[in-house]
Amino acid sequence: MCLGLENMSKGTVVLAYSGGLDTSCILVWLKEQGYDVITYLANIGQDEDFEAARKKAESLGAKKVFIEDLRAEFVEEFIWPSVQANAIYEDRYLLGTSIARPCIARRQVQIAKQEGAQYVSHGATGKGNDQIRFELTCYALYPEVKIIAPWRIPEFYNRFRGRKDLMEYAEKHGIPVPVTPKAPWSMDANLMHISPEDSPNVPDMVEIKFNKGVPVMVTHLKEGTTKTTPLDIFSYLNELGGKHGVGRIDIVENRFIGMKSRGIYETPGGTILYHAHLDIETFTMDREVRRIKQDLGIKFSELLYNGFWYSPECKFLRHCIAKSQENVEGKVQLSVFKGHVYILGRESPGSLYNEELVSMDVQGDYDPCDASGFIKINAVRLREHHRMEREAQLKQ
Repeated sequence: MCLGLENMSKGTVVLAYSGGLDTSCILVWLKEQGYDVITYLANIGQDEDFEAARKKAESLGAKKVFIEDLRAEFVEEFIWPSVQANAIYEDRYLLGTSIARPCIARRQVQIAKQEGAQYVSHGATGKGNDQIRFELTCYALYPEVKIIAPWRIPEFYNRFRGRKDLMEYAEKHGIPVPVTPKAPWSMDANLMHISPEDSPNVPDMVEIKFNKGVPVMVTHLKEGTTKTTPLDIFSYLNELGGKHGVGRIDIVENRFIGMKSRGIYETPGGTILYHAHLDIETFTMDREVRRIKQDLGIKFSELLYNGFWYSPECKFLRHCIAKSQENVEGKVQLSVFKGHVYILGRESPGSLYNEELVSMDVQGDYDPCDASGFIKINAVRLREHHRMEREAQLKQ
């Protein structure tokens, strides 16, 4: 629902604030409309001067400023379930931005309730996915909340038709503006999105230990460096992957709102974990269970991309996926080098791989003669299909 100015009454609004030009202008604009504004900035691993953002918000008249370090819960409660699911949207996108939104919006709602705020606000555009992700989370966790989305309010978007209008407004109201013009695209940074540097000529080899489908330890096989907490593990893999240029994609994706958009993503740590988890899962999970779980993972990815993290169906899927991971444990050794992740080996106490059973040199409990009947049974359908095709051709 778009709220026009005539429907707005004075109250307290919690603004998801970045410290950038857009949300700084929104802060001042909301105050012009008669609102008390509380700004909220989430630390989810982006490279940000948080204290500078705090001072900026205070200087622009924010009633209160909340800077919340959500990095640990972001990894444990949002990234790890996505790793368990092998979550990937349209076969390529590892959902870095999508995963962050329910984490950010959840804390925004908590602050709104804590501070008795009737409204929440954000700077997402009216064409993108983020408006949906933020607001579905807000409505799910705070059903009576009212949402002010400036980029969907005609009085706002008709006034600010481009960056030039925002810059002029900022200068008029004493809002610090960037020295150089911004590129004509938006950028999102968090723990899942880290820009790579020049790739070294020597690979990094690591071992990742999994328990119930989530990483519990990473060890550098040459340097001996070990990380054991979720945040440290993920940050370290981001560092290694980013150094080697791992996880960069340039895609055109289908937005939930009905249009295609181009996205360039860099997800080094997520890419390493995707390959490692896929390997240990295949090694330890029953074939038919995994087929079902793959379908659940695709549906989970769609729900996550579209903003339905707090829906009953997504909660159900997370429960099912977590159940499938009970025996996914073991270690995966891999090499990270020149933009690629190479699996070197794996081991697990729950391995379903029986080397003797598949060996051409040892017969074991398997009787090759049984394969004859297996093949004939599976050929019944194919023979019948061929017979019917032949008969149809003869009638022509």
